[in-house]
Amino acid sequence: MNKRLTRSNDQLIGGVCSGIAEYFELDPSIIRIAYAALTLFTAGFPGILLYIIMLFVMPKKL
Repeated sequence: MNKRLTRSNDQLIGGVCSGIAEYFELDPSIIRIAYAALTLFTAGFPGILLYIIMLFVMPKKL
């Protein structure tokens, strides 16, 4: 089976972090916490802009 990175139906905002978690077979909470920490604690990581871009680029799961 071909594995694709898609936005998940298990979503809080857009399903991006859940889709990444499903792709790597991890818990979505871990991905969400790590993404929030990277966004808040690093000045060089434009997390909000990257999330918005991924929201439009990643296809929705069927």
